[in-house]
Amino acid sequence: MLLSQEAHPLQWVGLEQPLRLVPLAPTSPPRCGGIMSKIRVMVVDDSVVVRRLLSDALGADPAIQVVGIAPTGAIALARLPQLTPDLVTLDLEMPEMDGLATLRAIRAAYPTLPVLMVSRYTQRLARASLDALSMGASDYLTLPEHGGLANANDWIKGRLIPRIKQLARPAGRPSSSGVAPRPSTTGLESRSRIEVVAIGSSTGGPQALAAVLSALPIPFPVPMVIAQHMPPDFTRQLAERLSVLTSLTVREATPDALLEPGDVWIARGGLHLTTIRDHRYHRLRLLATPPENSCRPSADVLFRSVAEVFGAGVLAVVLTGMGQDGLRGCEAIRAAGGQVLTQDRATSVVWGMPGAVTEAGLSHQVLPLEEIGPEIGRRVRRGRSILASRTPSPALPSK
Repeated sequence: MLLSQEAHPLQWVGLEQPLRLVPLAPTSPPRCGGIMSKIRVMVVDDSVVVRRLLSDALGADPAIQVVGIAPTGAIALARLPQLTPDLVTLDLEMPEMDGLATLRAIRAAYPTLPVLMVSRYTQRLARASLDALSMGASDYLTLPEHGGLANANDWIKGRLIPRIKQLARPAGRPSSSGVAPRPSTTGLESRSRIEVVAIGSSTGGPQALAAVLSALPIPFPVPMVIAQHMPPDFTRQLAERLSVLTSLTVREATPDALLEPGDVWIARGGLHLTTIRDHRYHRLRLLATPPENSCRPSADVLFRSVAEVFGAGVLAVVLTGMGQDGLRGCEAIRAAGGQVLTQDRATSVVWGMPGAVTEAGLSHQVLPLEEIGPEIGRRVRRGRSILASRTPSPALPSK
């Protein structure tokens, strides 16, 4: 797979059917004296240019050791038992045995080995990347397609290496601060009636979203808005697949769309998603304002927006993801009297986003993934009939 000259923004993605979450394998044990051993990485790509680029740049990082390379899936599978990597980077487009077939074989033999799909961007590969995550890939990154060697090295240092370090570390690691998460400053049970559910997610999010949405009660009495870190074509396909996999109507957000009970809107990749009050109703608004936390869409932008419009009627949910997007937005939601749920460390692919919110003492409940959907349902049903009519959500009185 050769790098093309056409420009496309670098992003990452996930999901397909049937969905399953794959816990991450622990890295090699620490050496004596508490020094962590290097992360052992295997690079699988049919392009000699890409293999050399990735192996040289990754090997230059003091925390990473490239233990092997492979030009085909078959060769990779033959070398895995001897190389025992902590993580595999895997191309989608390869001759004879493509990335999906290779991934399927890896998962059969090594169910917990982190596999990071690294490939170029095309419409067809966007769909294939969603298939890969449903088959157990840990995450997906698209190679930069312009800017030459200097841009490629910047991408490896700024995007690929941090992702490798996150995925190759155990999900159950201690708090990064070394301090136990602070409990919420208020009780678990807020009596405010929920008017909207807002979700933020990133790495591992597509699979987590499928699990959460599948567990929601039907009919669902309030609208839901989601900021998942993805590029444009992926968010549309993700919405379509989630709509098929669940009993909910899931769509990519469109400008001025009405927020109606039971509808699920996913932020369009490359744009922030916000909500506005329009007379008696609430509508969606898409913004091309600068990224926040290097993300667009950003959970912080979405969360601040729903806090301003819905106040105490917000239930925010922070799922698995790298970084701390959503932290400031949860501060705004808590200040407005809203509620916050976070995914726990053990079931998160990366406990960055939910961990930041939890450690800040902003989460009302920290739950394993399988309990989040039912808890959302319990909270939104409180104070309303499950037979709530499907009409546009009226705007709350102005404060």
